Amino acid sequence: MSPESPQETARSARMFSRAREVLPGGVNSPVRAFGAVGGTPRFIRSAAGARLIDVDGNELIDYVGSWGPMILGHAHPQVVAAIREAAGRGTSFGCPSELEVELAELVRDLVPSIEMVRMVNSGTEAGMAVIRLARGATGRPRIIKMDGCYHGHGDSLLARAGSGVATFGLPDSAGVTPGTAADTLVVPYNDLDAVAAVLGEAAEQVAAILVEPVAGNMGLVPPAPGYLEGLRELADRHEVLLIFDEVMSGFRVALGGAQARYNVLPDLTMLGKVIGGGLPVGAYGGRRDLMDQVAPLGPVYQAGTLSGNPLAMAAGLATLRILREQGELYDRLEERARRLSAGLAEAARGAEIAVYPTVVGSMFGLFFQAGPVTDYASARRSDTALFKRWFHGMLAEGIYLPPSQFEACFLSAAHTEEDIERTIAAAGRVLAGLRD
Repeated sequence: MSPESPQETARSARMFSRAREVLPGGVNSPVRAFGAVGGTPRFIRSAAGARLIDVDGNELIDYVGSWGPMILGHAHPQVVAAIREAAGRGTSFGCPSELEVELAELVRDLVPSIEMVRMVNSGTEAGMAVIRLARGATGRPRIIKMDGCYHGHGDSLLARAGSGVATFGLPDSAGVTPGTAADTLVVPYNDLDAVAAVLGEAAEQVAAILVEPVAGNMGLVPPAPGYLEGLRELADRHEVLLIFDEVMSGFRVALGGAQARYNVLPDLTMLGKVIGGGLPVGAYGGRRDLMDQVAPLGPVYQAGTLSGNPLAMAAGLATLRILREQGELYDRLEERARRLSAGLAEAARGAEIAVYPTVVGSMFGLFFQAGPVTDYASARRSDTALFKRWFHGMLAEGIYLPPSQFEACFLSAAHTEEDIERTIAAAGRVLAGLRD
């Protein structure tokens, strides 16, 4: 199968050529360039519900959902109306507004561990700020993170694991100094023994354990039974902070996020994506005594010109209010995600292709291997060449999936029963072709 979809892509190709003259790689975020799968990235003209329309007029069933925010679907009428109303009053004030307070109160009411919250503009900004807060509050320099968990492109978080159970972080990007990365200790996801070993040797230097409670940046990898509870116990025993990165899982796997789903409360939480209703947003929050350390109350400085932007606050408020009012939505989304995942797995079995499906809430993934997948090392055993053919085969069928084996897929309230059945049927045809 050719890596280029047989759909018409001439306009996207021309746009990509123009973009490469003015944008690094032709994109503003690397995975959009289709580097892992080849071919022409689709330039999108519009989106509505569960559909994308590209500049060539191709209609695609979308399982990327802007990488998670669009839980209600694209261009939801109530969210669009809230943005329009807010825009009519001004797009940015540089002063406090009532919308900021209302969204903060709603986040506090819905997320079990949050007593106070600070709004920022991206998940990356939330990651940088929450790490600074953890260090400032504890007076300790080091952070434990998990291999394969992505927390934004802040310098101290772009570190990867080397050989062995735990290593000093090594820079995972040019421009990150070894000294900065060395303050990040990297261990495998779902491995409590590795965390315990690091804390046993260096707890007095560790400010916090940072984890995606549901990992979505190595493909979708759920936490093993007892893993999150074990992290909470280790953090308490060694008097370090526990930080949940719920930028992706917050309001996605449950109304109160992964911490509500698994009933494990962190000390600090990162949020983003859904809380902005599709507009640029991020947030971090947690216990009041910790958040009191943030300027202007405390010595941990963080600021942002567009933090609490009224358009993002309005979109987030509209989204969260709908989610709160439609409590049954989460059960319906998970049922459809599990049915879709089971259908994809059955199609793979029919084609005699080994896959390992995962589902948490409205997030799902499909690894091209027999599994199990429990961490980044096992995720990397997937057949990425086969995934590449799968991606383009599904794209040719009008199904838009993340262009990387190591990204989660997302279902929205706008996906219909017909969409699910159409996707399963397309998967059967594509997977049968991959066998040949």
